[in-house]
Order: sequence, then structure tokens, then C-alpha cells
Amino acid sequence: MKPKVYIARKVPPEVEAYIGEHCRYGKWDHPEPIPRARLLESLGDADGLLTSGGKINAELLEHAPHLRVVSNISVGYNNFDVEAMKARGVLGTNTPDVLNETVADLIMGLMLSTARRIPELDRYVKEGQWKRGDDEIMFGLDVHHKKLGIIGMGSIGEAVARRGKFGFGMDVLYHNRNRKPEAEAVLQAEYRHLPDLLRECDFIVLMTPLTPETRGLIGQREFSLMKRTSVFINASRGATVDEAALVHALENRQIYGAGLDVFEREPVAADNSLLAMPNVVTLPHIGSATEHTRREMAMLAAENLVLALQGHTPPNMVKELQ
Repeated sequence: MKPKVYIARKVPPEVEAYIGEHCRYGKWDHPEPIPRARLLESLGDADGLLTSGGKINAELLEHAPHLRVVSNISVGYNNFDVEAMKARGVLGTNTPDVLNETVADLIMGLMLSTARRIPELDRYVKEGQWKRGDDEIMFGLDVHHKKLGIIGMGSIGEAVARRGKFGFGMDVLYHNRNRKPEAEAVLQAEYRHLPDLLRECDFIVLMTPLTPETRGLIGQREFSLMKRTSVFINASRGATVDEAALVHALENRQIYGAGLDVFEREPVAADNSLLAMPNVVTLPHIGSATEHTRREMAMLAAENLVLALQGHTPPNMVKELQ
């Protein structure tokens, strides 16, 4: 008998068809997220789960006695309670690499939008404030030939570095757990300890995964080291930054501006101070949000799920659950 899976979010028809070739399945077919109670009651006979969020913890595993694999449609997997999954022998997979170029595009968009004040000046025009002789109040910062600092030189970080180096003539500095000799050779990237990178760079892009070591990695001390003309970009996870320290740095003009695709709390609260700041560009966590890339991510997650249920080792097992 084919294994049974539950598809906990709406997926493209071709992804559903692929799963149907190999598995019996139930699904949540609505655009809004599945309610937790509905998810739990749907997992009683499931061998696999396709999801893009929601805690995979002891509570869920108690409701899913047959569960063997959880396949995330995302790179991040901080929704996995790794210890609980290990204890039950449940595998976990994710979807790295397929979204690298798309996220790198968005990061460059955040850099340009923040430096050149594009959203702010778009409102300026639409609200009828544009007058002759306004030139100086519309000044922004150059991006070309500036110093780009990347914290977390993974695949996305390297894609950003390529754009910065070869598209904008930027000098690339990076900080990472391990040196990246190939990036240093191909991209002429220079390694720096974190404090030195923060002091030197004009644009600072945070691209680390969320781990116990990176939670709150950028806080009051780190912002105090940055130039007053620096632009800070976070497209990693909201919790990698002390958001109160970021607000303080922006309010006190310790840095020029920030471009944010992620926040400590998502969706962001309406009273969050960052939303009222003209020098902050705010996006709703859309790093991989193009139709093509999301479709590719969903298919890769489905392939991971099917391979694992067939007894094969999927190519994208999360390292803690290997």
C-alpha cells in the first residue's frame, strides 16, 4: 500500500499530482494557514507531512504516531523541535539552494531602495510634495564602488557578493564561521572578524541561519561599531537581530537606514516603531516570493518527502537529523 501523507498548505497542481503518483494523501487547500487543531486531527494515519511552518514538536508527534518524515518548503527549519523528532526517529528535510538567486535579487533591491530612499521618495511624489528646487532633500547614498559586508557567506551570501562585485564594482568583505577560499579567489572577497567588518563596511547584509549562536547576533554593541552612513540589511531571520537595539540605532542616527525582510514578530505588529521610520524599508518576508521559485521549492520538498518514504536518503536532510 502506498504511504499516506498530509499536504498542510496549498501547492501547485503539478506538485500535488507528483505526490499523488507515489502516495495517498489528504490536503489543506486554502490560501490561509491551516489551523493548528485541524492539522493535528489530520495526522492520525499520516506517514509524511509537507509543510512550510508550524511547530513540529512533541505535541504534534503525539497526534501523528505513524509519522516518518516532515518536509519543509523552506530553507529554514527552526520550526523543527530537533530533539523531539530525534526521539521519535522522524526525519526532516528542507529546500536549500533553489531559492538562492531569487533571495539575492531581493537583497540587492533592499540595498538600492534603502540607499536611494526609493519607497520614501515614491510617497513624496504621490503625495504631491515634489517641487522645483527640491534636489538636496532627495539625496541618497551611492551603492556602486562601496564596501559590502556579508555576515554569513553561504550560497545566498555568495550570490549577493557576485552581484555586488561584478554588477556594482563593490569591495566585498565577509564574516563566516569558516573561511571560504573559493569565494576569496573568485570574488576577491576578504575575510574580516565581525567587529572589523562592521567598522569598515558601507552596506552590511546579515544572512546567517537562526541558531542558538546567532540569536541576537547584531545588537547594541554591533550597531555602535557601524558607520553613521552605513545601511543595514536583514534577510535572514528576525531573531538574529536585537530589534530594540536596531530601533535605537536608527532613532539616534547611529546608522543611515535599514532594509528589512524579517522581524522578531511576524506578521509585524502595527505599532512597531520601525514602520514609522522613513529611513527603513519594510517587506513582509518575501525573500523567495516569486511564482517560479516557490513552485520549484514545493516540488523539491515533495521529492524529498517521496524519497524518504520510499526508504531512500533525500538530498536535503537537515544535518541535525541525519
